[in-house]
Amino acid sequence: MGMVSEFKEFAMKGNLVDMAVGFVMGSAFGTVVSSFINDVFMPMISPIMGGIDMANLKHVMKEATLNADGTVATPEVAINYGMFINAFISFLIVAFVMFMIIKGMNKAKKAEEEAPAAPPANEVLLAEIRDLLKK
Repeated sequence: MGMVSEFKEFAMKGNLVDMAVGFVMGSAFGTVVSSFINDVFMPMISPIMGGIDMANLKHVMKEATLNADGTVATPEVAINYGMFINAFISFLIVAFVMFMIIKGMNKAKKAEEEAPAAPPANEVLLAEIRDLLKK
């Protein structure tokens, strides 16, 4: 078997294709969540926080220095904790959605499981005989 045909067989396996689809869907979902956080959720939270944009929250450790013409000579050194908060909220939303998806899949899987098979007829007959003998 040639290397090309082995690769083709590997690439066309169902689980590899499913995984690729999962990665594409995951990245698309990440984009949607990022947009939701930055364009919907944070603007709703901003008025509650007094008009502060969460993404711009930072602790400046060293101010930027400017040249005589007003251009930045050395940029500021800052801890952008607002961006971290945005990323953390995005993570929580993605984690919750993934939890709900897996919970739903597990519930559907349990529903699909069949009831235990009925015992063989001879066992049922023996159980009836045993019950009659007890009486």
